Formats: sequence, C-alpha cells, structure tokens
Amino acid sequence: MNSSLRCDGVSRRNIIRVGGLTAFGLGIGGFHHCRRANADHQPVAKAKSCILVWLDGGPSHLESFDVKPDAAEEVRGPLGSIPTSISGVRIGECLPRLAGLLHKMTIVRSMTSPLGEHNFGTHYMMTGYRPSPALDYPAFGSTLSMHRPASGVLPPNVAVPQFTGNIQDHGFLPTETAAFEVGGKPDQADFRVKDLDFYRGLDLQRLDRRRQFVDAIDQFSRVADAGGLKPNEDLRRAYDLIASADAKAAFDIHREPDAVRKRYGRVGGNGVGQSCLLARRLVERGVPFVTVNSPGWDTHQDIVNLKQRFPNDQNAHLPALDRAVSALVEDLDQRGRLDDTLVIVMGEFGRTPKINTRGGRDHWPNCFSVLLAGGGITAGNVYGASDAQGELPADQPVTPADLAATVYTMLGIDPAGVLKTSDGRPVRITPDGSQAIRGIMA
Repeated sequence: MNSSLRCDGVSRRNIIRVGGLTAFGLGIGGFHHCRRANADHQPVAKAKSCILVWLDGGPSHLESFDVKPDAAEEVRGPLGSIPTSISGVRIGECLPRLAGLLHKMTIVRSMTSPLGEHNFGTHYMMTGYRPSPALDYPAFGSTLSMHRPASGVLPPNVAVPQFTGNIQDHGFLPTETAAFEVGGKPDQADFRVKDLDFYRGLDLQRLDRRRQFVDAIDQFSRVADAGGLKPNEDLRRAYDLIASADAKAAFDIHREPDAVRKRYGRVGGNGVGQSCLLARRLVERGVPFVTVNSPGWDTHQDIVNLKQRFPNDQNAHLPALDRAVSALVEDLDQRGRLDDTLVIVMGEFGRTPKINTRGGRDHWPNCFSVLLAGGGITAGNVYGASDAQGELPADQPVTPADLAATVYTMLGIDPAGVLKTSDGRPVRITPDGSQAIRGIMA
C-alpha cells in the first residue's frame, strides 16, 4: 500500500516552512503576530495542550475500537478481538497494549457523519463544520494558535511530520496560523528538522546583521498594526526560533534513551511511534497543539495488512499504532502530564460493515469510533454504541460538530466564541447547535 497517496490520488501538501522563509531573512515574523491576535479573556482550560493522532485515510472501527465478535463472518472480518481493562469491553486483537490501558481512556463508538469522501470527511472532523464553497473553516490547531500562544519561541501549532493533504488547515485564518511542518521521517536514524538549520550562505551572523538592518529601518517608521505590534518585534522572535538551541533541542528525539524510543516503536518502522514521541517532547515544552499524521489507513483491499504484511511483522499499522499510543499515554501519565494533555486518535470516517470482494472495507461515515485520553476526559468509559453490525449508531449519536465543541471546551475555548474572517465577518468557532459531549468530560 502506498502510504503517501489515498484512493483518490491526493498527495500530501507542503506548507512553506520556517527555513525556506528565513533564507530571505524574513518570513515567519508574521507568524508571531497571530500569537497575540486573540488576547481576550478565555475560559479556564482543563487541557493545556492537545496531541491529535490523525489516522489519514479512514481507519476501520471494526478492526480497532468497535469489534463485532458475535456478528457474521463477513461483518466480523478476518481479525479477532481481545478483552480490555474495562469489564465486558473488547477491542481488536492487534491492540493488546491499549486494551490493558483502556481504563485510562474513553472510546466514543457512535460518531456519525454523512461525508464519506476523504477531503470532505477530514474537513468535518478537523473543524466541526461541513465543507462549504463559500468559506474554508480552520482546523483545531489553527484556531487554538489564535487563542493561546506557545511559551518561549516554539510554534503553537506543529504537524509531525506533515499536516494531512486533505484540507488547508488554517481555513479563513491568517496563513501564519497553519501548522509548522517538521518534515522528514522521525523514525529514521538520520532524522532532523532541516528548516531549523541555515541555508547555504546564510549563517547566524548574517541573519543577525539582517535583523539589525531591519531594526534600524524600523526606527524611522512609526507604522504599527492595529494591535500596536512593531515589525521588528516579530522579526526578533523569528530570529530567536532559528537561533535557539532550546528550540532545536525540543525537536531532537535522538536525546531520548534507546529504551524509550523502542517503547514507542522501532526505528525504521512506519513512523507513527517516533512521531508520537516527538509530540510528547513538544507539548512538554509548551506547544499547545501537535498533529501526528499517520497515513495509509485507506484499506479498500486486504484488510489483514493492518495486522501484518509478512510473518512476524511488527510495523503494520495496527501493531504500530498500539505501541505508539499506549507508550504516549503511559509516558504522559508517568510524567504527570496526562491530566493536562488531551490525546485524540481519529480519522475522517470508518469502514463498511461488510468485507468487500477484495478482502477490504470501503468508506463508511455513518458510524465510526474515536479514542480519547487525558485532558479532563473521563477515564474507563465507552460512550455511545453502534448497532450489531457497526453500521449505524444505536445510542447517543455524536457528530463531528459535537466532537469539535468538546475538544474546544477541554482546551478552554468557548465553542460559541467568534473568529473573524479577513473582511471582518464573524464566524462561530463551532456550528450553531453543536454540543460538547458532557458524558465524556470529567
């Protein structure tokens, strides 16, 4: 399976990154402008940060968090189920570590959406809004970056290694709120964040001179934006990010002990484990929102490949996800950070209740699952239920708009709050009628 392309042939987009812009001596200065754009009063947050593990392509709920062991074989599928640390609750056989930790998590089994196309489904799940030709809505990380600046010089919204190519994440918000994409392959031994290094011919001394030059020009200018921000302040912060040893250290997963790296997943694996480890390092250092993008979940054929592609394969998608998310939750818990870090595991939709003729499952948005942990989420909880075939919600249906309202509430953002488009139009953060899921909030 080609993990870089989905069934619709859309590849990952590539946002302009910090290093490419700093090659011109400017660029990410405007990024910091948005960190102060929403300084109004905000509700008290239960979660200081959020890690979204995005399963790009649409994961099968029937092989992961909503198994149907008593259903007919064409529904049950080729994989088995196992008990969990919650009495009477079973999940997929490939998730033994998560099964043992489920008492610290919540599964929502009654997600429902009408949108079974990758781009549309992603937009709905990541923004809470159904796509509209009139307006692109911002994803969680971009909205959060407008409300809550990161501490220090690190960006408030980071994607590891890239943001999904399904949508433009900043929507109608300024491009500076888009996720800073780490790039590269975190599971490779030579992984580095290239955009925190200098381009050929541009070193710290030359960048410093360039900054001083702009500062000198600013002394002759009394122009300030509506918020009173001076351009030299933003350039100074951009310079600090590039020059900061602490910022570079935050991205350096090579500093983690070998035992820790192995817990998250083998180096040279499918990447999700080391990406989750990097996400943990970033939220520990004050980054409010990190998206871990795990591609390759578009399983129209040979769904057994989620378990293994060859004998003793430990880097197939489900075993790799099991190690990555279980290590992330355990690590955050042991470090005293789980209570204030919201962890979300989800994709754009689920999969058809019946196995198709190619041994896979097709797109199915009518019912699917989301896994959550930490950040004020009730532990040891299964919210909602699907019917006997995993086809439709049987109890407590949850829309992506409701999930978005829940995420924002946990992060201390009023879902009924207002953002403004570039022409000043007010837009609610989540749609009218959306409701936070009180049944999963501690």
